[in-house]
Amino acid sequence: MTEQDGFTLDTAVSSERIAKRIARAGICSRRDAEARIRDGRVAVNGEIIESPAFNVSPSDLVSVDNKPLPEREPARLWRYYKPRGLIVSARDEKNRETIFDKLPGHLPRVMTVGRLDIDSEGLLLLTNDGDLARHLELPSTGWSRKYRVRVQGHVNEEQLAGLAKGVTIDGIRYGQIAARLDRQMNSNAWLTMSIREGKNREIRRIMEHLGHQVSRLIRVSYGPFQLVDLGDSEVEEIRPRIIADQLGISLPAGPNDDRPTLTAGKRGQHANHSRKPPRHKINKTRRR
Repeated sequence: MTEQDGFTLDTAVSSERIAKRIARAGICSRRDAEARIRDGRVAVNGEIIESPAFNVSPSDLVSVDNKPLPEREPARLWRYYKPRGLIVSARDEKNRETIFDKLPGHLPRVMTVGRLDIDSEGLLLLTNDGDLARHLELPSTGWSRKYRVRVQGHVNEEQLAGLAKGVTIDGIRYGQIAARLDRQMNSNAWLTMSIREGKNREIRRIMEHLGHQVSRLIRVSYGPFQLVDLGDSEVEEIRPRIIADQLGISLPAGPNDDRPTLTAGKRGQHANHSRKPPRHKINKTRRR
C-alpha cells in the first residue's frame, strides 16, 4: 500500500534501521531489538553488529539469536473493546493487569494506537505495524476521538458550548472540544464529547475544571473507526480494503481481503461488518 504525503504501508524501502526491521517482523519491540543488538545477538549477512545505528536493505540477511528473521507480515489493524481496570501498557511498574495480559493468545504481537487510562473503556485500535500506529496517532491526520461521558451533577450547556473555543487549565492549552448534553438526570448527566489532540486525561481534567467528576468514560470512535457492536474485551480485525479506503490509499492487486475479519475476544462471539450494528444507547449502557 502507498499513500500520498510520504506515508507508505506494506512497501519495501531501500534502507531502514535494523531495529525497525526486526520489530516489523514481529520478533519484539523496537526498543527490545536495540537491546538485543547491543548484546551481540543480531547479525547482518553473517556479521554480528553492535550498534542500532545500522541501516539494512531488503537484500540484507538478518538473523537474531542465529535464527533468520521471518518475512515481514502485512500490516493489520483491529478494533478492541478495552474494559475498565486494565492498563494500556506492555509493562506496569505496579504489576497491575494490562490489556496484553487479556488479549487472545492467537493474536500476533500488537501495539496500541494511542491509549485509554485505567478507568476508561471502549474503542482501542491495535496494530502489528509501528509505522501505521504512528501515522494514525499524528495530529496532522486530523481524526477526532469521540466519547460518551457520564458526569456528576447538573451540566451548564453554555459552559459546554464555550469549550468549542478551547480552554487553558493549569497552564495547559486544550484545543477545540465539541461537547453536547445528551441527557440530564437527577444527579448525573450523559454527554458526547469529541477531541482531536488526546492529551493525558484531557476530558477528565476539562470536566473537573467545569465542576464535574467523570464517573464513566467510553470511547465510541477513533476517526472513521467505530465501536458499534463490540462487546467487552472483544477484538475484531478490520479488512485491509476498509483501512485503505479510510486512509485514502490504494491496495496492490491481490487477494487483500482474504484475511479473516474477526479475532474473537473472551466472549467468543463473531461479528460481521455487513450486519447493521445496534445503536449505542447511553441511557441503557450497563456497567462493566
